[in-house]
Amino acid sequence: MSSTSPDRALELAQRLAAVKTRISDAAASAGRPAPQLIVVTKYFPASDVEALWNLGVRDVGENKAQEAEAKAADCACAGLNWHFIGQLQTNKAKSVAKYAHAVHSVDRPGLVSALAKAMAGENLRRAEAGVPGRGPLECFVQLDLRPAADAAPGRGGAKPADLTALADAVSQHPELRLAGVMAVAPLGEDPGAAFGRLQELSRVLVSRYPGANAISAGMSQDLEAAVQHGATHLRIGSDVLGPRPAVG
Repeated sequence: MSSTSPDRALELAQRLAAVKTRISDAAASAGRPAPQLIVVTKYFPASDVEALWNLGVRDVGENKAQEAEAKAADCACAGLNWHFIGQLQTNKAKSVAKYAHAVHSVDRPGLVSALAKAMAGENLRRAEAGVPGRGPLECFVQLDLRPAADAAPGRGGAKPADLTALADAVSQHPELRLAGVMAVAPLGEDPGAAFGRLQELSRVLVSRYPGANAISAGMSQDLEAAVQHGATHLRIGSDVLGPRPAVG
């Protein structure tokens, strides 16, 4: 892994401090504890992940399976948790099982089955190699918060009406742990209203599964609204890492 320049390390430190201040202020305004920060490092190099780890970051997010697996293999940072937050194809479940602490984009029964199978296979592989198995994969049910009549392409997620069925599917597999719900605020809508609906859906889930009380919501542009409506996990990328680098 290449090292981070002093200028880049300073930039990351300043940006991270500013985001943490926003989160603290939002939490104080809402009268609740500060949510967990997940720094989304997609398209940024592994050296940035290491620099963030040196600044105390222990949770990072990726949304491309191939990039995430390579980056996780390249980072030897103790105690670093990888969160997969993008749309996940079932044929990439085996890859995710190798490194991910959590998947925030569980949105269909087929993916639940693929993740459970991949996790069982990963633990078998580790047992055969004489190394300890891994704990359950945390699963967030991703929900599409757009109005039901909106047929335009969205940002992924299951229909709210399917929440209970997906949660039941996750709970049937010991290799998986139902963590809670995740959503992205629909484009063009007040994020506060959207996250208010997500908070209500979370209450429905918790009434059935009391331990599944996590809410993954909020990005750089709407973290305050997410905190106000109960987010326990924030997925922040550009405000910490800066403009996305050019990708070929």
